[in-house]
Amino acid sequence: MVRSDETTTADTAPLAEPEREVLGWLEFGDASRDLARDVLGSGFVPDFVIAIARGGLLPAGALAYALGTKSCGSLNVEFYSDIETTLAEPILLPPMLDNTALIGKNILLVDDVADSGRTLAMVVGMLENVGVIVKTATLYAKPRSVIEPDFFWRKTDRWIVFPWSAHPPVSV
Repeated sequence: MVRSDETTTADTAPLAEPEREVLGWLEFGDASRDLARDVLGSGFVPDFVIAIARGGLLPAGALAYALGTKSCGSLNVEFYSDIETTLAEPILLPPMLDNTALIGKNILLVDDVADSGRTLAMVVGMLENVGVIVKTATLYAKPRSVIEPDFFWRKTDRWIVFPWSAHPPVSV
């Protein structure tokens, strides 16, 4: 019997919850250091670490510390409007980076996950048009991503629960 509050398919079977990958804080710390070792082991030394906000903010900060890179920045990009719900295209939101300071520099662009990869691909294209050398790093990469990050910690097709977004916003 199907309860009235369950989502069903045409044959009235309940839809299965997507499999989830849960990342804890301690594992996040280990993953960040592993990624930093991969970046440096490749011979790439970033002049700047740039986060794709919001999901890339914490990974970028952790990577910048692990790499010893003090110059950091962020770009605000909106694409996901809810769990597995996106806008038609990723959009850049203010404030913007000072691109002139980046010209000719090595940039490590960081996000939490390359899911569809469309956000990462858009920002890589934008940065390359400015005249920088850009490498990408994510904690997770999905097999369906249109771009494979240069560095990633794990590949999964599951929905990822990050420690910083596992709970709803705080309310008073």
